[in-house]
Amino acid sequence: MRAPAKLHYAWIVAAVTFVVLLLTAGIRAAPGVLIVPLEDEFHWSRSTISFAVGVNLLLYGLIGPFAAALIDRFGVRRTMAVAAGQLIFLPTMASLVTHAGWRPMSLLLAGTVAAFVPLIALLMRDRPEDLGLAPYGDKSGARPAPVPEGNPLTLAFRAFAESARSRDFWLIAGSYFVCGASTNGLIGTHLIPACIDHGLAEVAGAGLLAATGVFSFFGGTLSGWLSDRWDNRLLLAWYYGLRGLSLLYLPFAFDMSVYGLSLFTVFYGLDWIAGVPSTVRLLTRVVGIERTGIMVAWITVIHQVGGASAAYLGGVLRISFGTYLEAFLLAGLLCFGAALMSLLIGGGIGTAGRLSHRDVAGLRGRSRRCHRGCRPCWSLS
Repeated sequence: MRAPAKLHYAWIVAAVTFVVLLLTAGIRAAPGVLIVPLEDEFHWSRSTISFAVGVNLLLYGLIGPFAAALIDRFGVRRTMAVAAGQLIFLPTMASLVTHAGWRPMSLLLAGTVAAFVPLIALLMRDRPEDLGLAPYGDKSGARPAPVPEGNPLTLAFRAFAESARSRDFWLIAGSYFVCGASTNGLIGTHLIPACIDHGLAEVAGAGLLAATGVFSFFGGTLSGWLSDRWDNRLLLAWYYGLRGLSLLYLPFAFDMSVYGLSLFTVFYGLDWIAGVPSTVRLLTRVVGIERTGIMVAWITVIHQVGGASAAYLGGVLRISFGTYLEAFLLAGLLCFGAALMSLLIGGGIGTAGRLSHRDVAGLRGRSRRCHRGCRPCWSLS
């Protein structure tokens, strides 16, 4: 391995990944901007459009485990090139819809994504040794892990079958179902239409949703720091409990001044992705480090099933009652249920969830006694 340059190539890979995630967030946010224009032009019911959004969310999640297996088998570079920000895209898309219509907005978004595919093929790399480099920060000189062999579909299903035997896996997955329902499914899809229902302009609603993305960055970063230092079960319970309170507050915020919705944006935004670090940490304990990547993809499927269900049911409830009140209240109650599930995680750890001395030291930066030394690795929580 040659000595890295002053700027390690890992930072370039991180930058390319950031751009891809930004584009993905823009695509994922588009349906919330399109619901009302499609409703006005084609006279489709909101429940019909919401059903289409739900199918989109479901398929978006279902591809995850197989994409993870393909990445393990063929590398991230080729997978991203074939599969290829909320803050930037949402206000821009809403402004385009308002002044030019939904068709130019859709074409611009598609063209932007297509323009970045060559960037992925040119700059992305699968692993450091492809460039003759050691992993970023690695001074041990250890050999890289071998590329998994076998059919990616078989690998994905085998990992799920083995991990699904754990009760704790289903508690984590159940709470993540509620996470998807209360974020992408309901708020990500229906907040802008709900704002329009209450007399706010589409651009204003998009601005509120974009602002939640800003605060989610700070909330997610703080949550990652806390997940290294606090019991992740308690953290998740707090996150879901506070999200439930914010969703119960939302229907009444529309009838307040602009400060009512601003307060929701700050409070809910800080909580939007805060549960992800704690969820991944708990999942690592249950399934083992070597399976974490593909099992995160599997619980993301369940996350998106929750999102798809909430996207569709949100539209159905809006048509049935003429308001989103019932949808927001139901989502808030589901969050309280997720908080309870988070507190129940911990009773069913098996050998798959036990970590070696090396794994524990790597996760916490200092050695801990593992299951062979009578101090359980559950102290990682």
